[in-house]
Amino acid sequence: MATTPEEHPIVIGVDSFGDMTLDSDGTMFSQPQNIRALVAEGVLSEESGIDFFGLGEHHIEEMPLPAPDLVLASIAARTSRIHLGSAVTVLSSDDPVRVFQRYATLDALSSGRAEVILGRGSSIESFPLFGFDLADYERLFEEKLELFAQLRTEQPVTWAGTTRAALPGLQVYPRTAGGALPTWVGVGGNPASVVRAAKYGFPLMLAIIGGNPARFARLSKLYREATAQAGLAPLPIGVHSPGHVAATDEEAKEQYWPTYESFMLDARRQRGFPAITREYYEHEVAHGSLYVGSPETVARRIARTMTALDATRFDLKYGMGPMPHELIMENLRLFGTEVAPRVREQLQQG
Repeated sequence: MATTPEEHPIVIGVDSFGDMTLDSDGTMFSQPQNIRALVAEGVLSEESGIDFFGLGEHHIEEMPLPAPDLVLASIAARTSRIHLGSAVTVLSSDDPVRVFQRYATLDALSSGRAEVILGRGSSIESFPLFGFDLADYERLFEEKLELFAQLRTEQPVTWAGTTRAALPGLQVYPRTAGGALPTWVGVGGNPASVVRAAKYGFPLMLAIIGGNPARFARLSKLYREATAQAGLAPLPIGVHSPGHVAATDEEAKEQYWPTYESFMLDARRQRGFPAITREYYEHEVAHGSLYVGSPETVARRIARTMTALDATRFDLKYGMGPMPHELIMENLRLFGTEVAPRVREQLQQG
């Protein structure tokens, strides 16, 4: 069952994990500078016509962004239109009540522009930091997602589980202006996670970081089937993937390659990722899930992916390891002023 723009409008967004940034002379920003730079990036995103700006929770030196909601609140005070949210919040190692309260507060400060994307977290640094056992990985997310689904109703919550104290019919504040905090569930390639999102009535965000994105079409189809079986109207599907835009394809590839290579080398050491070659990179740019190139190239590939996956939203994860701030800002400007209009036009033309 395909969705239409009338049911769910096209949304073109960006998000960051707070990757450390370089000054124009190649000097690494301090961590406080880096956080302030994110505010400037959020403001420019609105000025450029981007629909959504997200920040993903991380707790490491390369991505010092443990409190995205505070940064988003600062952006909210400097903007008036763009939607703001997490990308993602690691619900497994957080408290659902506090997550709801923080983002409901952001919703108030932004006059109804807050969203939250919940995930299990492929980066697991928050588990030892907050005293959670990785052996409980599945149970933590399942129970806390169930609780969050109740919190979203903004009615008194009666809930009991093994991962936090029970709630015996308690009301959680503040309420949102719209009556339900917009909440997505981010998933990788796990079919069970897709069905779980449908079970609780959450829109689906497909996190695709490598390989041909068309292979996720089976998950989109599964999600459509699961929501229909649950008696729900069609819910939106979004796609989150990394990329970078510059004036030409060659400029974009040359600007992005050093930071991508550095990031993947770190990921290989820390998480056992395979070795990355320039040949692999070029293949991902041409056929995979790296949206790197000129505005026309990136727009064409995004529109193709959204059509293949029956998606009405695409969020570009910009930055990948240390990149000069001026290149990040130019990427955002081009993405908003040139890529986003092209994507909308191509999707409307079918």
